[in-house]
Amino acid sequence: MPEFAWVGLDTAGRERRGALVAETREEAQARLQARRLYVVRIEPATEGEGAAAPPLLSRSLFRRRRLTAKQLALFTRQLATLIQVAPVEEALRTLSRQSEREDVRAILASVHAGLVEGRRLADAMGREGGSFPPLYRAMVAAGESSGTLPVSLERLADWLERQAAVRAKVLSTLAYPVILAVVSAFVVLALMIFVVPKVVQQFQDIGQQLPLLTRLVIGLSYFLGAWWWALLLGAVALALLASRALKEEGLRRKFDAALLRLPLIGRLIRDLHAARMARTLSTMVAARLPLLEGLRLTVDTVHNRALRAASVEIAETVRTGGSLSGALRRAGVFPPLLVYLAASGEASGRLDLMLARAADYLEREFDSFTSTALSLLEPAIIIVMGFIVALIVLSILLPILQLDTLAGGM
Repeated sequence: MPEFAWVGLDTAGRERRGALVAETREEAQARLQARRLYVVRIEPATEGEGAAAPPLLSRSLFRRRRLTAKQLALFTRQLATLIQVAPVEEALRTLSRQSEREDVRAILASVHAGLVEGRRLADAMGREGGSFPPLYRAMVAAGESSGTLPVSLERLADWLERQAAVRAKVLSTLAYPVILAVVSAFVVLALMIFVVPKVVQQFQDIGQQLPLLTRLVIGLSYFLGAWWWALLLGAVALALLASRALKEEGLRRKFDAALLRLPLIGRLIRDLHAARMARTLSTMVAARLPLLEGLRLTVDTVHNRALRAASVEIAETVRTGGSLSGALRRAGVFPPLLVYLAASGEASGRLDLMLARAADYLEREFDSFTSTALSLLEPAIIIVMGFIVALIVLSILLPILQLDTLAGGM
């Protein structure tokens, strides 16, 4: 059915824009007039025009037109609850009016306007593609087509909330070690730049050669005090060069593959990606979406280039008639448990259930592994920083002990 882009005026004289799906131009104009709109211009919409022409009130250049992961999860849960007792259009209107943030209200109002214009919910969400990714819209479209939109939204809400929980777990687990390392580094630098030079001035006139450790610490202290700005500029320049170099696809893929080979970080990345992929595919299969479409949509959510290449190969294998478990096994970057449970799910016809169980297990393993690794990392940071501080203190004490020895010998 064709789509028409239109410009009109409402009863208050305000300009309105949008797109409308109708059989003919006359039908589209009649439907707009029935909504008490004066049609100024109406013409067949070019591809993407409807999404590019939302109401004028939502076009602010200074408004952040994107839902955060937390806002999207909350919206999905609220919409899944409301559409069980009210039409979708009414539920969207209620959510857009009740939102406390202006940018969220604008996004939901844009989706609501698309729904009122006659679009499907998934197509209306496409007007705000930054807030509703393709995988999200595909699951909504599947729910609309099968008449199970509330169930699909409930699954989406569960999926988004689990992702948010994993993300929060990672951030909360890393917060303390990172803060500890940064504070410890600043303490050591402060000692080397400000404390050590003042203390060693007392030993410059003793007429004796200072211990090797003391001379090394003094030299390092003078170097940091005189060239800290050069080190800072060098670090910034190195970071910029590395960022630019990693934009090259070949180099980025080699770097990501090297990350996967690291003893601890590689396992964390693999397990987290496998859990996310299993959860996503489980949700999409349960929503009666084709497995191949689910695999293709998950490719864009993978940031590690080596894992993304493996996901593309898996999708191609499934497209040519191969099994998911066989493709996972040949990729060689996924945990054996995921391969085994995927094979069990394909054999029993319960792929969604087996993938969900694999995701549950991998998420628990990820939590356990990160908790254990980081519980060892915290004392390791304390020991390393304590050792460095001890060396600095010892470098100061050695000349004092040397003076005491000389005084006792006299």
